[in-house]
Amino acid sequence: MLPIIDHIQITVRDMAVAAPFYDRLMPLLGFDLQRRVEATIAAHDFHVVEYVHPQLIFAITSPRAAFAGDTVHRRKPGALHHLAFRAESRAEVDRMHDALVEIGAVIVEPPRLYPEHGPNYYALFFKDLEGIKLEIVHSEPATA
Repeated sequence: MLPIIDHIQITVRDMAVAAPFYDRLMPLLGFDLQRRVEATIAAHDFHVVEYVHPQLIFAITSPRAAFAGDTVHRRKPGALHHLAFRAESRAEVDRMHDALVEIGAVIVEPPRLYPEHGPNYYALFFKDLEGIKLEIVHSEPATA
């Protein structure tokens, strides 16, 4: 088996806040909004928005009503610490920074080299409007 992720589904606190943000973010990451799918399954207290790409499905879902007041914290057991998307170049990381600022993302760390992650690890870190941490990274193999 190849270690390829088919889909990622994250729970957000408020779909009314998250969906408009992700509708602006996902096209920047190569997703076509024409392939966006949304469904509500009342019996499961479940609302989902899926962004479908041939290589990955990314989805946001509503919390169960019992958890609606909980806050996002990436260091809770079982929580998503952060999710990184690969860029093709450092220039693309820089372009993504500008686009993320335009859509209202909270920039945690601007584009730069992060030698603690590798000698050629160039990235930016940001959060969505609910505090979920995401990353755009370009990393080249170290030269000998």
